[in-house]
Amino acid sequence: MTLRFRSLLLITLAFLVMLLVSYCGNGRHAPSEPVAPVASNDPWLGHNDTAHYVGINTCKQCHMEIYQSFIQTGMGQSFDTASREKSAARFEKHTVIYDKASNFYYHPYWDGKAYYIREFRLSGKDTVFSRSEQVNYIIGSGQHTNSHIFNTNGYLHQMPMTFYTQKGTWDLPPGFEKGSNTRFSRKVGLECMSCHNAYPEFVEGSENKYSQVMHGIDCERCHGPGSVHVALKQTGVRIDTSKAIDYSIVNPGKLAVDRQFDVCMRCHLQGNAILKPGKSFYDFKPGMVLSDFISVFMPRYQGGDDEFIMASHAARLKMSKCFINSLKTSDSSSSHSLRPYKEGLTCVTCHNPHVSVKVTGKEVFNKACMSCHQPEKKNETCSATTASRKAVNDNCVGCHMPRSGSIDIPHVSVHDHYIRKPQKKEDVAAVKKFIGLYAVNEEHPTALIRALAYVNYYEKFNPQNTALLDSATYYLDKAEKQTSGGKSTDAYDVFGGRIQVLFLKKAFTDISKQVNEKGKAWVMGYALKRKGAANSDAWTAYRIGESYAEMGKRDDAGTFYARAVELEPFNLDFESKLGITLLDLKRMDESARVFDFIIKEDPKYASAQNNRGRIYFYQHQFDEAARCYNKALALDPDLLPALKNQVDLLNEEKQYEAAKKMLQQIVTRFPGDKDAPVLLKKMKALHLIS
Repeated sequence: MTLRFRSLLLITLAFLVMLLVSYCGNGRHAPSEPVAPVASNDPWLGHNDTAHYVGINTCKQCHMEIYQSFIQTGMGQSFDTASREKSAARFEKHTVIYDKASNFYYHPYWDGKAYYIREFRLSGKDTVFSRSEQVNYIIGSGQHTNSHIFNTNGYLHQMPMTFYTQKGTWDLPPGFEKGSNTRFSRKVGLECMSCHNAYPEFVEGSENKYSQVMHGIDCERCHGPGSVHVALKQTGVRIDTSKAIDYSIVNPGKLAVDRQFDVCMRCHLQGNAILKPGKSFYDFKPGMVLSDFISVFMPRYQGGDDEFIMASHAARLKMSKCFINSLKTSDSSSSHSLRPYKEGLTCVTCHNPHVSVKVTGKEVFNKACMSCHQPEKKNETCSATTASRKAVNDNCVGCHMPRSGSIDIPHVSVHDHYIRKPQKKEDVAAVKKFIGLYAVNEEHPTALIRALAYVNYYEKFNPQNTALLDSATYYLDKAEKQTSGGKSTDAYDVFGGRIQVLFLKKAFTDISKQVNEKGKAWVMGYALKRKGAANSDAWTAYRIGESYAEMGKRDDAGTFYARAVELEPFNLDFESKLGITLLDLKRMDESARVFDFIIKEDPKYASAQNNRGRIYFYQHQFDEAARCYNKALALDPDLLPALKNQVDLLNEEKQYEAAKKMLQQIVTRFPGDKDAPVLLKKMKALHLIS
């Protein structure tokens, strides 16, 4: 009897026991009924749909030593509530950063146990605006950064200050620089949260609302749902893992080479992530094929080999000869995805995920290098001189994986995992030329997925390169030929992709033509429910609504905004667009209900406060209108519609000099605005102001 057969037999017997015994667990998601076996071609029992996550506190009951070590790692400390113990930042009385583009200053401070970030604006030495928000969560282990999140009724937003621990400096967060400061409004979506933390309880139909968030990446992100494993151990089933694999829980170190990489690349492959139709960021489990759920694309540049982003470790490692050569065997036809775990250089060859790199000595990594590059092997010895090697204590990593800055995160240096000989300066200076996008974790993505990758890359990362949209259209044409039409998932995703391309091109009339060709009933009639992910059909409806709004067709716009809201009722941007359209259509009561809902959900949604004020103004409830406008401007002093609405209110109340003063401020702060100068001239012509 083979060891594999014996272990499977034990598990089968255990399931017969489980059919008779109900499971009582103390974990977060304990199953209430026996778990059925998985498909015969998938040995991992945790992949069954009825397997549940049990939480790190359940795991530590049997694995306390590993738990104590793991919670000290970067993963274990990736996310937590804001506290002095969690924060790695330095706090000084005069710690202030200034964003010249937005003319805002930022200052972090503690008030007792509460942590705040204050935003303020100066006119000379006078403070003319101030807003403080409490930090609820700190994201980042502190090895590289601490960024900050605040919570409003479950809606999570990133805050405009990050502490960069390697340099000990405060600055704007990545992506907030160069005029892109979104202040307190950047949404923390599920894609971000699901890599920087354990799986949260996500409110479906939202972009960034959570009913519960965990405190750090936990065991099951790498080992998969643990309910089956726990149940088996409670029934007395034991497997000697030194002799056989325990298929009730995934041990990533025992997976085939590509499946090992998939576990790590789920998060350590930051890039242009494209969900497969019908999939969400929750669906992948360790031991599964990542490309069945997500394809991650990266740009390829000729002459750009030295540039990399922060979380690109796996992609860079796969470029290395060390990795490529580790897969070579006498049987060149075999697929490395099926190779045993010992026949390939993977992340766990060098990294013990249960031990922090801070306490892992350099000798551990160098020993991994020397396990292949042994002096007695021909052509495997280091070409550096003995003297130069001794000068750095034979530190292979320092030479062949040098530290450098990533192109996406400032003030941070990391080891480049593209293992190679040190490059000469003239090699580094090569001119970059964009070649295209490639899927790091998939050899042959479909035409549809390629199309979505190009349009997504244009929208999120490179909106200057319109050729990306041409590439997207090329692949959408190919994808359309592969669909059978009708209400198939692919047919709707191809249509949605076309709408997105046309929307980004501002080809609003063409969008209307596309809708008319398909028929509004077809366009409105399909909604693909994507658990825990933004609903692409909702976004398609939103973009169509926006197009009709741009064309002045408010009734049609309202119809499609309403459809977007129906599919994503907690997407407050969709709600806001619907509310504005209803307001423009003079459907005041309906519009008021929309904005009341938004404000109830997130009272810090500035434009909703402003638009609720407009409704009060039209209803001649001027005190209520003023209250809403003031709330809006207390959140965003540069909200131009609220400033203009205040002018209207001051004129209505015959406070002409105050209105004049505000109009002059608008002219100074918004030189491109055409309305304020015209209104000033009108008021002078009517002798309302001097």
